Amino acid sequence: MARLSKPLTDTQIRNAKPQIKEYNLSDGGGLHLRVKPAGSKVWIFNYVKPATGKRTNLGLGNYPDLSLAQARETAATYRSYLKNKTDPRENKQLTSRTFQTV
Repeated sequence: MARLSKPLTDTQIRNAKPQIKEYNLSDGGGLHLRVKPAGSKVWIFNYVKPATGKRTNLGLGNYPDLSLAQARETAATYRSYLKNKTDPRENKQLTSRTFQTV
């Protein structure tokens, strides 16, 4: 049976204090907030690559620059890519290249 994680709240995120080692706070659906020893907080999307079947992480951005709602929206978009057997990292690289060439 899969473990269920309780969705994060903005208060929990703001009150997350740095520790000696970095740690993750899970929001569910592959979305995690990584709290670093220096005090920075980074959104991470953990998923299984469709081509290889291996787990990998994809950085979404820093908190508070990327809010909880924005991170959830981005993770939902990436989950829809995975349903279509598309790697979110490759899609992100392709879209960034198209914007650079324009």
